Amino acid sequence: MGLEYLHAYWRMPYIQAPKPEAGGENPFADLAKRDEREAHIIWRGPTNCLVLNRYPYNVGHVMAIPYREVPNLSDLTPAERADLMDSIIKAQDILTRAIKPDGFNIGFNFGRVAGAGIPRHLHAHIVPRWSGDVNFMPVLNDTKVLPIALDTLWEKLRAHAS
Repeated sequence: MGLEYLHAYWRMPYIQAPKPEAGGENPFADLAKRDEREAHIIWRGPTNCLVLNRYPYNVGHVMAIPYREVPNLSDLTPAERADLMDSIIKAQDILTRAIKPDGFNIGFNFGRVAGAGIPRHLHAHIVPRWSGDVNFMPVLNDTKVLPIALDTLWEKLRAHAS
């Protein structure tokens, strides 16, 4: 039996990416103006958008991101808060139609100690889950297997975003 190789195509860019200091670059700052394919934006709302996470916890990991940079939910206007919740629901709908998950994890990380990679620009994580989607790889090898390329998944989700 020969040696098998696992290609975790997303892992090396994450490892090598510069880690922003507090007050450093904000990759979400110009989403309202960015090209949808290049930025992996699957849907745009009035005050925020849905974007594929470049370093996903699971296949189909989407983020709902306000266009305006704010660190806390209380900093959003009532209209922005309502649009953000509607966007989270839209993400669930798109993911359900496109890749049929069995459930979802949805959440926010506020502050660096809570896991926020970009603490000054809040965003919601919408992570699809399937029965049995955790196997031995993350436990034994600290590796997550993602069976679809980000660009291919973007095309599939965009087809269900209208």
